[in-house]
Amino acid sequence: MTEEFQEKEQAQLYLITPPAIDLATFPALLNKVLDVAPVACLRLALATKDENTIIKAGDLIREICHARDIAIVIENHLIMVDRLGLDGVHLTDGARTVRYARKELGDDAIIGAYCADSRHDGMNAGEGSAEYVCFGPCGETSLGDGTVAPMDLFQWWSDVVEVPVVAEGALSVELIKALSPVTDFFAVGEEIWNTDDPAATFKTLADAIS
Repeated sequence: MTEEFQEKEQAQLYLITPPAIDLATFPALLNKVLDVAPVACLRLALATKDENTIIKAGDLIREICHARDIAIVIENHLIMVDRLGLDGVHLTDGARTVRYARKELGDDAIIGAYCADSRHDGMNAGEGSAEYVCFGPCGETSLGDGTVAPMDLFQWWSDVVEVPVVAEGALSVELIKALSPVTDFFAVGEEIWNTDDPAATFKTLADAIS
């Protein structure tokens, strides 16, 4: 297990990029956000399929992260991990491609799996050598099918499973306070980027971790 995803006594922060970024301005904004609170890992999660855009963004953000000793993973684009010198991949298809990703990237890569609210997928991902399992959304959202990963899922996972667990999606101060004792990481993204002051919002959420 990599150092970033060892279980901690206190939940750690995990930052997700916006789906679209302005390469001229985002690095400064990202640095401002990262100055606010320690971050264990950053996920490059761009919506674009344009290879050149992903490469340019990956190069810029990797330099920022590695200068701060922050691990960086990319969402789904397995082939880009080695090409961009990243630390691993975040898979959004549950446990389905975890074993394949591990075979392709090797033992040292970070491989994370988003498993929505499925305990079964989470267990399979962990057994397939995922570095962490991510459940969410944790709060009500108009996106997706309305499913919410319940508090008791995190409680059960915390009690039974050793693989670190990440809480993601529609997080609020109240949810972070409630989930802090039973999750290892909070993945924060749209909660801050959609506000007027992402750094201030990030600090408010970070301060809610107990």
